[in-house]
Amino acid sequence: MTQVKRMMHKTDRYNAIMASLRHAGSTSIAELTRKLAVSDETVRRDVKVLESRGLLERVHGAVILAEHGGEAEFQKRMAQNAAAKRAIAEATVAEVEDGDAIMIDNGTTTAYVARALLARRNLFVVTNGTEIARTLARGEGNRVHLPGGEIRPDDYSVFGEASVNFIRNFRAKMAILSIGAIHYEGGYMDFHLEEAELARTMIRQSSKVMVVADTSKFHNQAPVSVCGFEDVGTMICDRAPPGPLARRFEQHDVRVIDVSRASGAQTNADETTAG
Repeated sequence: MTQVKRMMHKTDRYNAIMASLRHAGSTSIAELTRKLAVSDETVRRDVKVLESRGLLERVHGAVILAEHGGEAEFQKRMAQNAAAKRAIAEATVAEVEDGDAIMIDNGTTTAYVARALLARRNLFVVTNGTEIARTLARGEGNRVHLPGGEIRPDDYSVFGEASVNFIRNFRAKMAILSIGAIHYEGGYMDFHLEEAELARTMIRQSSKVMVVADTSKFHNQAPVSVCGFEDVGTMICDRAPPGPLARRFEQHDVRVIDVSRASGAQTNADETTAG
């Protein structure tokens, strides 16, 4: 009877770990230890079992869903951390003025940003996201430009040499970028080369660069480098970055807006340099 009870507890933990990953996309051992109220050793043992079954992977101190290679299918990712992404989007709108020229790459967080940007008028928009383009084309007085190229079936975003060359025709006040991962050693990273190439082009063609990312991106690494910390002026996130990453932001004068500290409108206390 004791053995059966222990096995049921294990199953409950396994289910809780997988539910957490499906919700957040990635998590840390420390976070799982807190959520499950068990020891670090127990969590590591459970993670090892789930990894042996091919359900998850351990990467650089984080745990991710194995079946998606670091990124869940787009519509599922839209549902992950949705409240945090909406809060990030609202904070992003405060950085954009009517009539601004912006570049915005395709991603789940930037998709939320596009919806929030309907509060602005007369925007000049360059984007590789067909859904983002469709959203912002509804905005009052907006002019939206979408490049040609290959459409990716996962999220209907446009990539390729034609897209990059098209973007080079424009200059923008600000680039608003999603990102696959942020690491204190690797900087800003993505999972696909074409995403990184397009983001780098938007960076070069914009006067300011803002990255919007929920906290799950702080615990990941990705295989393709996008840029270093010196290339991004503003970071909008839903939780304060961990210490090593916060120090890198501070070293490179990155302005960090942590929306978890906001209550209502942004105040000076909500806009800090991480440290």
